[in-house]
Amino acid sequence: MSAQRSGSNDEPHSDHHPKRDRRSNRSNHPDRSNRQNRPNRPAPRQVLDDEGRVLPDATEPDLTGEELLEMYEYLVLARRFDERAISLQRQGRLATYAPMGGQEAAQVGSAFALDDADWTYPTYREHAAKLVRGLDVERVFLALRGHGEGDATPEGYNVMPEYIPISTQIPQAVGAAWATKLKGGTAATLCYFGDGATSEGDFHEGLNFAGVFDTPNVFFCNNNGWAISVPRERQTASATIAEKAKAYGFEGVRVDGMDPLAVYQVTKEAVEKAKNPDEDELRPTLIEAVQYRFGAHTTADDPDRYRDGVPEEWLAKDPLPRMEAFLRETGRLDDEAAEALSASVETRIDEAIAAAEAAPRPEPDEVFEYVHAEPTPQLRRQRASLDDLRDAHGEAAFESDR
Repeated sequence: MSAQRSGSNDEPHSDHHPKRDRRSNRSNHPDRSNRQNRPNRPAPRQVLDDEGRVLPDATEPDLTGEELLEMYEYLVLARRFDERAISLQRQGRLATYAPMGGQEAAQVGSAFALDDADWTYPTYREHAAKLVRGLDVERVFLALRGHGEGDATPEGYNVMPEYIPISTQIPQAVGAAWATKLKGGTAATLCYFGDGATSEGDFHEGLNFAGVFDTPNVFFCNNNGWAISVPRERQTASATIAEKAKAYGFEGVRVDGMDPLAVYQVTKEAVEKAKNPDEDELRPTLIEAVQYRFGAHTTADDPDRYRDGVPEEWLAKDPLPRMEAFLRETGRLDDEAAEALSASVETRIDEAIAAAEAAPRPEPDEVFEYVHAEPTPQLRRQRASLDDLRDAHGEAAFESDR
């Protein structure tokens, strides 16, 4: 029995679920233009086939049965977090949300490959990666509800606050990794971004610097095939994103981003190389995780305007049933354990939502507190405008029961 969704009073909406569209539509597939189908385009590395069986030429990663079950639990947690977050946003209980359905394996598998001392630079979508790195579910929900505390990483957790502008995290991640190297540290720095970010100058500047200064970076590109409404073939004339690494002198690797075991293996190898490269290789690696997001770019987006559902070949790669099938086939998971795991995840999310919604709402004045050491003239004018609104409408206008 697979882990099933249980009913909840915050789940009246079903717009998260992918459409099953059997029509042939070139724009649905991230690599389905003539340019992408060049004969020399390497297939993404895989461990599991679509049915969850280990491929004949692949090997299982060096993880214990307990660690594999933990990885699966994070996949289930990520899927349920995603479903609940979308529903909460539709009810006005969360801010705009960036879904991750279909992309859980890329986040969980990559974050699982990091050591505690390694650093993570996330985008606005790496909710699951944050959870794997140790942040609690309540804190992630708090951030989505506008609490500054949610974005403040606790001491001892090497996770940067999420980056909203596209690709700005890349040069910063490179600078941090360079600082680690200069100080004689051994940590690696993993930086997430999407395929659209590879069209930004920050991507090229960051990777070029990483190659020149041989920084201990792992660049993790979630190639979902779409940068909002812009398809992959309009981003680049390169046959793959991974091959862009050649221009900077280091290795690029393609991986099935919906295969958690393959993602873990590739990222683990990249992390080890970042820390202990051979004499003839540079430390950085560009990983292209080929995947397909089932839902919208954000809850403010309508993907039906530019794509026709989710093709069957991508639905068949759903990372959760693949991982579950693998664990069952290898005797690591049965019905009882799956049901207990699902119930535990549900309780964890319920408690996190309750705690986040019970937290005192941030004061409107807080938006002026943490940008500049001293308020600028513009901020002073804006704060005076807020005071005028208070005088005109009273404090009740700024209060809410949610």
